[in-house]
Amino acid sequence: MQPLAYPVDNEMLTLAWESFMIEGRLDWPTRASADPAILRSWQRCIFRLDPRTRPRPNKASHQVLESILKAQANLVTVATPFMEDIHQFIEGSGCAILLADGTACIHTLVGDADAVAALEEAGLGRGTYWAEGQMGTNALSMTLFEAMPILVIGPEHFIADCHHLASAAAPIHDIRGRIAGIMAIVGPAEGGSPHMLALVMAAARAISNQLQADWFLGEANLHLTEVNTVLGAISEAVIAWGESGLIHHANAKVAEILDLNPAAIVGRPLDDTLELPLNLARAIQDNREVQDEEVTFRVNGRPITCLASLRPIGEGAMPPAGYIVMLRPIEQVRQLVHQQMGTQATLTLDDLSSQSIRMREVLRQARIAARGTAPVLIQGEGGVGKNHLARAIHNDSYRADKPFIVIDCRAIPHELMASEFLGLERGTGILGRPSKFELAHGGTLLLDQVESLSLELQTALLRVLETGHVMRLGGARPIQLDVRIMAATTANMEQLVAEDSFISHLYYRFGVFNITIPPVRERLEDVPLIAERFLARISSQDDQAYWIDEEALAILRRYPWPGNVREMESVLERAISQSHNEVIRVVDLPEGVRSGRVITTASPQPQPILSVADAEREAIIRAGRACQGRVSQMAEQLGIGRTTLWRKMKLLHITAEDFKG
Repeated sequence: MQPLAYPVDNEMLTLAWESFMIEGRLDWPTRASADPAILRSWQRCIFRLDPRTRPRPNKASHQVLESILKAQANLVTVATPFMEDIHQFIEGSGCAILLADGTACIHTLVGDADAVAALEEAGLGRGTYWAEGQMGTNALSMTLFEAMPILVIGPEHFIADCHHLASAAAPIHDIRGRIAGIMAIVGPAEGGSPHMLALVMAAARAISNQLQADWFLGEANLHLTEVNTVLGAISEAVIAWGESGLIHHANAKVAEILDLNPAAIVGRPLDDTLELPLNLARAIQDNREVQDEEVTFRVNGRPITCLASLRPIGEGAMPPAGYIVMLRPIEQVRQLVHQQMGTQATLTLDDLSSQSIRMREVLRQARIAARGTAPVLIQGEGGVGKNHLARAIHNDSYRADKPFIVIDCRAIPHELMASEFLGLERGTGILGRPSKFELAHGGTLLLDQVESLSLELQTALLRVLETGHVMRLGGARPIQLDVRIMAATTANMEQLVAEDSFISHLYYRFGVFNITIPPVRERLEDVPLIAERFLARISSQDDQAYWIDEEALAILRRYPWPGNVREMESVLERAISQSHNEVIRVVDLPEGVRSGRVITTASPQPQPILSVADAEREAIIRAGRACQGRVSQMAEQLGIGRTTLWRKMKLLHITAEDFKG
């Protein structure tokens, strides 16, 4: 704020100052013409300072000043050029230009040499605090109080020793609007004018704008660094281009997926770098987004298939400021599908140890198959473990860390079988779907119940095996594959070939590794190992150890197991739920297994042969259940005496628990 009239009436200001110092107040005519901000400052100073003593402001030590300058280095760096420009403009006027921080501590002085020297000699140079409590009324301290530009001329200074000076100051604001510093000019009182105030105001505003611009630029650079870091860290390839078609950004993944050098394509037109697939070009034309659509780029004449997502840049802008496309390799999608549909089994051939000679031969053939690449055909009755063997072969091969996908050919409706197996090419109104062969790329595809494939699909499968390519329905391009085919069946394949129900050339393709798993009844010596593996798996799942006693295990070895391994696992799972103390005993086994009864079919299964002791034990247990444990009735039903019955029960280790269902 400045006096109300220019040029300044120095005599009037002197009279006002002397009157206030004597009376402590101004009379009404003088008060009406005085600057209210100056008067408020005088009223604050009169109780703290003697106006006729020389000002002695506090001064920061050298170490403190260096610390302050280091903290305010950005302010000093930005303000110095403006201070030099002001000096060049007012050079010879006897003025000094001062830069202070938000505490009115002087950081830098430039200007006429005599003016700077005079301030230094008066103890008002670098490191001094022009606070009102030590310096009295002055432009710098008043700027802090009033938070606005101030001009103080001659006698308006509270200290008489400063009446020969004029000081003008304006605040420098940071991005949050706080006073970060003060720009000031100090010169002869006769030179004080609104032009001096306008000069510091313009410089302070320019410095504030520069500080804010630097802050915004720093924030923008930080955000750009964060964006570049994110784009470099994500697994997708990212290409961004503007409305003019020039590529603005391409991350490192572009080199991996599209085989393009990111540094070489940035700044070039997109059309000169690669041709957008038709569906992406249409999406841009329609100004719509694309989410995970399968597309094929042609780069240097080579087709590259991937999943693409397209986003316009500029929310709601018409037209958009540009576009960004994110690409994922198709192999990554197959891996995700594998995690959902496939199995990363831990079962290996070493886990399928066997005591039987026939099963050992099966495992020997499986180890040879695991080292090979030809198709594998696994035959055997239902429930013998064909899928388990196929998974073990996969996990013992170099494809162990790749997808293992099982397709039940019998479960797929005939009318959907072709599209499920061969996939669909994307087209008008068709979303598109990859084939099962593509989903198993790099790994293994097991076709369970392969005999259920139609003759058309058998032909397509034969073509895949011969060429290593698959053609989607509606597609016009072959898709290269790296997948091993396994098949499992319960049928007599030779008979199906003879009946022309299965293509002979396809059957011969499986002739390299043709493995037949014997039923459990032909390798009863393996029953303890099968039971042990199942109980170990259940124990691991439940975090609880389960066991089976010798008597129960003996009954399992005598049972013919028409349902093979699958039936045995069901029996053991039921027995676990019936057991006490996590130990499976004879009483926990189903009655059909204990008695050796087998569900009869068109092809009767052989019945087990019981020893005399086992037959007596079974007869006593049946009688005990029928008579609810009453010994007299049991003896009568069995046609023996009570004493004989007690003796046999003790000999056969039969207790009352054995009579419970």
